[in-house]
Amino acid sequence: MTTPPVDGELQTSQREVQRLLGRCLLRLQQYEHLIKAIVAHHDIAGPAHALESIRTQRIADTATKTLGTLVGFFVGSYVVTDEADNSDEVEDKAPNDVMSFRMRTSMSMSAEDYARTESDLKELVLLRNNLVHHFIDQHDLWSLDGCRGANDALLAAYSRIDEHFEQLRGWAEHMDQARRLTAEFVQSDAFHDLVANGIAPDGTVDWPAAGIVRVLREAAGALAVDGWTPVASAGRWITERHPEQLPGKYGCSSWRQVVHESRLFELRYRDVDGRRAAWYRPKDA
Repeated sequence: MTTPPVDGELQTSQREVQRLLGRCLLRLQQYEHLIKAIVAHHDIAGPAHALESIRTQRIADTATKTLGTLVGFFVGSYVVTDEADNSDEVEDKAPNDVMSFRMRTSMSMSAEDYARTESDLKELVLLRNNLVHHFIDQHDLWSLDGCRGANDALLAAYSRIDEHFEQLRGWAEHMDQARRLTAEFVQSDAFHDLVANGIAPDGTVDWPAAGIVRVLREAAGALAVDGWTPVASAGRWITERHPEQLPGKYGCSSWRQVVHESRLFELRYRDVDGRRAAWYRPKDA
């Protein structure tokens, strides 16, 4: 098979086609790099000590995926409908004997917007495959008219690819902002109170996870007589050893109120030296 002779005008047109095709492919590569970053980082979960290795493995896994595979995972994982809920998925898999974390970012849409986005992304994958595998079969690059048609197609393709890229970049910025806010919260006193003391940002207390319940159990272990501990003695014992664990931190005015509000202890009153005193013991004792 011989190659037709190329005059100067046709050669110039062919080079313009090559330039425009290269521009499209470079933009597609930028898109693929960005979607890989989102897929790798938008949902990280596991034991605290293994999070870094899990993140590294996710990056390695996405590095070899095609755009079609990435889009298939992206839709339904990062792009979700308003009704989607898989919050129990990781909790079911998390080990019970170690501290585990999950950080997930997603873009929630109405069912209509979700369907349109899914269709648009499938169109992008098809566009990419046509440019990479079938472009020279679809355009006669050995004629001026064929080159002009190829130019028009490439200009339209770039516009469409760039539109997708800008949309994805906006989503990535949304994810980065969410991650920054999460990082700030993790370093805050509010997060420490939530994790270490069971106190939510709105002030409600998860009593089984509360730090003050933990130290009340410690005090009971050290001071109990026949299984029961004086509430006042436990309060003094805790104040000396854990001064940060005080009733006021948990919205209570007294140690007796903490014991009562937590619902995790039995509370009993006894007369001691003519005075009524509160005693407690853990319900699971």
